[in-house]
Amino acid sequence: MSYTIALNFEDGVTRFIGCKEGETVLDAAYRQKVNLPMDCSDGVCGTCKGHCEQGEFDMGDEYLEDALSDEEAAEGQVLTCQMVPSSDCVIQVPVASSLCKTAVGKVEGTVAAVEQLSEDSIELAVDLDDEEGLAFLPGQYIHINVPGTEMHRSYSFSSQPGDKRATFLIRNIPQGVMSGYLTERAAVGDRLTLTGPLGSFYLREVTRPVLMLAGGTGLAPFLSMLEQMVVKGGDAPIHLIYGVNKDDHLVKTAALDAFAKQLPSFTYATVVVDAASEHSRKGYVTHHMDADVMHNGDVDVYLCGPPPMVDAVLKYFDAEGIEPQSFHYEKFTPNQVGERA
Repeated sequence: MSYTIALNFEDGVTRFIGCKEGETVLDAAYRQKVNLPMDCSDGVCGTCKGHCEQGEFDMGDEYLEDALSDEEAAEGQVLTCQMVPSSDCVIQVPVASSLCKTAVGKVEGTVAAVEQLSEDSIELAVDLDDEEGLAFLPGQYIHINVPGTEMHRSYSFSSQPGDKRATFLIRNIPQGVMSGYLTERAAVGDRLTLTGPLGSFYLREVTRPVLMLAGGTGLAPFLSMLEQMVVKGGDAPIHLIYGVNKDDHLVKTAALDAFAKQLPSFTYATVVVDAASEHSRKGYVTHHMDADVMHNGDVDVYLCGPPPMVDAVLKYFDAEGIEPQSFHYEKFTPNQVGERA
């Protein structure tokens, strides 16, 4: 038996390794040429300390408290030289990937389809060369080269990890480098280079209600997360508030309807900013965050959208004194994915 371990480095790079049954994470990483920090490898120095965000494992009792205190262990801190996984795990490694002699991954693919979903949104589908698809954490993003240029743009996956066909929602920006390519030159069969995965915005283990807040093409990572939730199952309440500027900017609602059928605990609401809209919910997502979706703060909040939306939600939470159990957000600009928190 083998488990998949996601190593998230502090520079945003994620590297996936396989860990054999009974093998420590440190040994598995070295076997796959990822040099995680270490000194003693005996649970004495604490150099290999990281944080396990999710997954099951055994730490044994062969390490010193000076290397890992009981309080640290209770908070999810681990020593990778002693940690033996018993499930897939996600581990935060507090150093840059370059210091571990590893780097961001790269995969090649072929344009399978380009569809203009609205004046504002384009869906890109890429068939990956690797038959096993690409490993990533739902919510993460990847760099995609723009054919005919030396530039790349960054987009969140809307497909689920491991799919051979990766999909992305891309905002259609007038005179945008990627938008220009997709609307004017792209053809099925074009070759693309994708670099990643990257980012600390991803779905954590669902142990309580979840509130998702999406703005425009910021819907993409939530589609990936919902795909994963369908696979994993669960009955925690999940609510998505999806905001756009105009009525015809609402896309992928059929997919959301399908998720609602597959996940009985999932509900969603759409919101349109345009005051002239006849939509039943107008304004901003903050106007439609009723108390019942906040669960008295016992909720994990995920937020992805353009900077003004993210800033507005942050100010709203601060003004209302809202402190979710966990809060993960990602800003994006037309040209790149912004810094995450």
